[in-house]
Amino acid sequence: MRMPLPAALAAELAALLGDGWHVDEATRDAHGGDDSRRHVPPQAVALPRTREQVVALVRACRAHGVPIVARGTGTGTTGAAVPTPEAIAVSFARMDRIRAIQPADRCAVVEPGVLNGALQAALAPHGLFWPPDPSSADSCTIGGNLATNAGGPRAVKYGATRDNVLGLVAVTGAGELIRVGGAYTKASAGYDLTRLLVGSEGTLALIVEATLKLTPRPQAQAGLRAFYRDAASAAAAVSRLMAQPVVPATLEFLDRRSLTLLRRNGSDVPEAGAMLLIEADGSLEALPDILATFGTAADSDGLIDMDVAQDGAARERLWAARRALSPALRTIAPGKINEDVVVPVSRIPDLVAGVEALAEAHALTIACFGHAGNGNLHVNLLYHPDDAAETARAQAALPQVFALALALGGTLSGEHGIGLSKRDFMAHAFDAATLEAMRAIKRALDPDGILNPGKLLPPP
Repeated sequence: MRMPLPAALAAELAALLGDGWHVDEATRDAHGGDDSRRHVPPQAVALPRTREQVVALVRACRAHGVPIVARGTGTGTTGAAVPTPEAIAVSFARMDRIRAIQPADRCAVVEPGVLNGALQAALAPHGLFWPPDPSSADSCTIGGNLATNAGGPRAVKYGATRDNVLGLVAVTGAGELIRVGGAYTKASAGYDLTRLLVGSEGTLALIVEATLKLTPRPQAQAGLRAFYRDAASAAAAVSRLMAQPVVPATLEFLDRRSLTLLRRNGSDVPEAGAMLLIEADGSLEALPDILATFGTAADSDGLIDMDVAQDGAARERLWAARRALSPALRTIAPGKINEDVVVPVSRIPDLVAGVEALAEAHALTIACFGHAGNGNLHVNLLYHPDDAAETARAQAALPQVFALALALGGTLSGEHGIGLSKRDFMAHAFDAATLEAMRAIKRALDPDGILNPGKLLPPP
C-alpha cells in the first residue's frame, strides 16, 4: 500500500519549487514510466530549475525518508527511470541550459535536461560534435545519456558517454554538492569519480551539470555495405577491420533473420547470412585511402557483395535498411524484448549461433543486430503479448540470452544499463565481493538509500 507523502515535506517542496511541484494525477502518470513499458506513478513530480533547489530537495527528502527517482524524457529501456510507489520523480526538464561552449578547450558545459540533438545543433556552427549518438538522440537528454553511459554506432571509434565526459557537478544522496573533473583532458589527482557517476543510473548522485568533451567534425564521410555468407565470415571481417590503423567511425552488424525481415518489408537487401555497415570518416585527402583499406579488410571468402557510397544521398540509402529494422520488427510481433549484451568480437558468431538455437528451442523469432566493432549486439525477442504461451516462452528465453553472453566472456549491457530488467542477473555477472564493493560505494554516497532504490544492484 502506498504511504501518503508527509504533509510537512509536501509543504516544504511546494514552497521551494512553486510551479515546479506537481501532485495531480495527470502529471504523476506522465512521469511514471519509460520505454521498458513498466509504469508506476510517483507520489509527486518535482521540476527544479537550479542546483540549489536540487540540494534542498534531496536534503528534505532524506530528512523524511522519501525516495527520489531522477528522470529525463523516459527513453530508457530497462526501467531505471520508473519510480517506486513512495518516490518523488525529479524531472530535469527545466534544467536545460547550455551554459558554455568553449571551442578552444573542446568542451561544453551543460545542464542535464539538454536534449542530445539540441546540443549537436548548437555545436555544429563551431565545427564540433559530442560523440554519443543513441537512436533516440533527438528526444533523449544528456542527463539520461550520463545515467546509462549511452553509446550508439559512433562508439566504436569515439567511445561511449563515459569516454566523452570531463567533469560533473552532482548532488549526493546526503544532499552534498560535489564537483569532479573539469575542462581538461588529463588529471591524476584522487579517485576518478567522474567515470564512476556516469552509468550509475541515478543511484549515487543527481547530476546537475556536466562538462563534455567535444570532437572536431570530420571533413568527409563514406560508407560500405558488405554482405556475407554467414555470421562467422562477417565476424572475421570485423576483426580485420578493427585491426586497421584507422578505426571505422561505425561498424554495424545485422544477422540473417534481420535481413529476412528487411526483405519481407521491401528493403533492397539480397539473401545473405549477415551484413556489415561500415562508415569511414576523415579528411578529404585521406578518405579514399581509408575507404580502400576498409574495403580490402572487409573482403573475404565469405563475402557475397559489397556496395560503396561516398556522396550523401548514396550513404543515406546504405543506412536506410539499418533504420528500417526496428519498424520491421514490429510487423512480426507487437511485443519486443530488446537487450544489448556484449561479447568479445571474436565470439560474435557463437552469440548469433546460440541465439538462433534459443529461437528454435523456444519457437520464437529473435533478431540480432548492433554495434559489431564493440561486440555490442541487440538481441530482440519478438512475441505477441496477447498470446500467454508465447509471452512465457519469451520470458523463459531472456535469462538464457544473458547466460549465453556471460558464458562467452561478455557482459549484460553495453549502453542500455541495468535498471530493473537486468538487476537480478547482476549476481551472475559479478562475484559477491565485487557486488559488496559496489554496495559500499552506494552507502558512502547515498547513506540512507533514497536515490533510485531497487535499481542496478540486486538485493543482498
